[in-house]
Amino acid sequence: MNLSSLLPTLALLLATARLASSTPTSATTYQAPPAKTPFTLRIDPTFWWVGMKNPKLQLLVHGPGIGTGQAMLAAYPGVTLESVQKVKNPNYLVVNLNIGPEAQPGQLRLAFNGRQKWAYTYELRARNTDPDRTQGLTQADFIYMLMPDRFSNGDPKNDVVKGTRVNHVARDSMYARHGGDLKGIQNHFAYFKQLGATAIWPTPLVENDMPKASYHGYAVTDCYKIDPRYGTNQEYVEFVRAAHSQGLKVVQDIVLNHWGSYHHLFLDQPAADWFHAFPTFTRSNYNAYTLNDPHGSTLDRKLYNDGWFDTTMPDVNQSNPLVATYLIQNFLWWVELTGLDGYRIDTYPYSNPQFLMAWGQAIAREYPKLTLFGEAFEATEAQQAFFAQNILPPVNGFKSNLPGVLDFQIAFAIGDALKDDSGDLNKLYRALQADWLYLDATRNVPFLDNHDLNRFYSVIGENFDKYKIGLAWLLTLRGTPQLYYGTEVLMKNFANPDGKVREDFPGGWAGDPTNYFVARPGPAGAAFDYVSKLANYRKTHPVLSGGKLMQFIPQDGVYTYFRYQEGGECVMIIANNTKAEKQVDGTRFAERTKGFSSGVEVVSGAAIADLKMLRVPACTAWVVELRR
Repeated sequence: MNLSSLLPTLALLLATARLASSTPTSATTYQAPPAKTPFTLRIDPTFWWVGMKNPKLQLLVHGPGIGTGQAMLAAYPGVTLESVQKVKNPNYLVVNLNIGPEAQPGQLRLAFNGRQKWAYTYELRARNTDPDRTQGLTQADFIYMLMPDRFSNGDPKNDVVKGTRVNHVARDSMYARHGGDLKGIQNHFAYFKQLGATAIWPTPLVENDMPKASYHGYAVTDCYKIDPRYGTNQEYVEFVRAAHSQGLKVVQDIVLNHWGSYHHLFLDQPAADWFHAFPTFTRSNYNAYTLNDPHGSTLDRKLYNDGWFDTTMPDVNQSNPLVATYLIQNFLWWVELTGLDGYRIDTYPYSNPQFLMAWGQAIAREYPKLTLFGEAFEATEAQQAFFAQNILPPVNGFKSNLPGVLDFQIAFAIGDALKDDSGDLNKLYRALQADWLYLDATRNVPFLDNHDLNRFYSVIGENFDKYKIGLAWLLTLRGTPQLYYGTEVLMKNFANPDGKVREDFPGGWAGDPTNYFVARPGPAGAAFDYVSKLANYRKTHPVLSGGKLMQFIPQDGVYTYFRYQEGGECVMIIANNTKAEKQVDGTRFAERTKGFSSGVEVVSGAAIADLKMLRVPACTAWVVELRR
């Protein structure tokens, strides 16, 4: 079977894996968990800023019986109360404010007269005026992706947090919390820099107070709070600031499509139309082809977008304007609070298409430097490109404004090329040939593996020579490369179950018998050194991050492409994917090698004296800086 036919099955496995231990095995209908009973007044967003380009501010007010009355705003220069909306649940009230350009930072005084009287002081803050605070990412960056709970435990005092539904750690369980946190990541900034990484992407950091398998972060229970097992909101602000001071950028992993079933807005829902619901529990059909199938049915599209991702992940109804505004404001809030540099959007295609366009426009309006890239786990180049800015016409009213996507096509192509001795190099060639579909394919994020896929080193049969070929491709192709934690020290396993590819990084906990942060003997050290050498070379040679790419059709198991600048630097990447040395006629590449007479392989330092006849050893990739 080909990948296209397997994709819905793969997507189902992915969804099931994310909360495997928390999914009922026989239930056919979903029963909401009991709500926590005493609660006090809460307003989302928890505070806001003056000077935002969009002056509209929607406050979702939550308090017992608050919706039975009205809201009042004490006079405040530049701020007007435009309207008050009631929803089905009397515990909610929606207050719509206009924060004019003349408004100054300060305290708004709000009053509510529902079943009881409430007074609330709401803070308006000054926006950060540093134009370079949110930097965004470019092709010059190299992203290190990690799972905070599994990377390093820097503060054992937050391992167990009173009041959380999982208040213990168990490192011998793949579904339990292990204790990694923000401090653990920050303790190893020097490690990232030594490796050559320039950006850090942790899986979601916001609260996931779920009773089972909450460590991965994709079942949000509070959109405005860092999970206390990782740290506090203020510690996250300091984390981003410290990363920037060390020359490291921060990507925040976010989920638009679904929340966890213990989210406070699901436990006490403002209205039934805040979440998609069916007569009985209904999963997504996990088939994004329905969105642009010219022969597709409305029912299939509805099941894809409105069905739940998993039994414990209620699907958020983004076609409800109140819900859409709540989500948009939340993700503006995190950028202004922290100065983070990019958003990686989980399960991007599953969200309401019209909402995605509005969300992307709102984010770009306030933060034009912020980088956005989404997860589009699709089986073909065209389907993947559909979810990024592309040259395709709108379909069913959807035209993506997402700058880039995680490049699953590159990951699949590299894995397929290297996993056996007859690997097809043409898949990688075709994955890059399809760049014509994108408005700008350089904004994509190529990778080898991640928290949902088999680890790369296992996919290629733990063959170190093939490992080097894969890393050479990753770090020299177009786009912003991403490395999954542990790949640089040959962590291995298959995602069966998913916890196997989410193991603790050796040395992240006191008393670990192996500490790869400090010493990496044997093959792990050789792997780290290879990645580090090539990644740091990439930093100092813009041709690999900003130059053009020219590829030649693979021949006889050898694939060759060039990164070049007209009249400037030129780097040749040539890979022999066979068991025998290959003699390659270099005159075939004359349009790129003209004017150059020799080269140096940048990792080994070996001289390449003759560009007209190249003898490439078996299972070897060369990254050759051409010399005149």
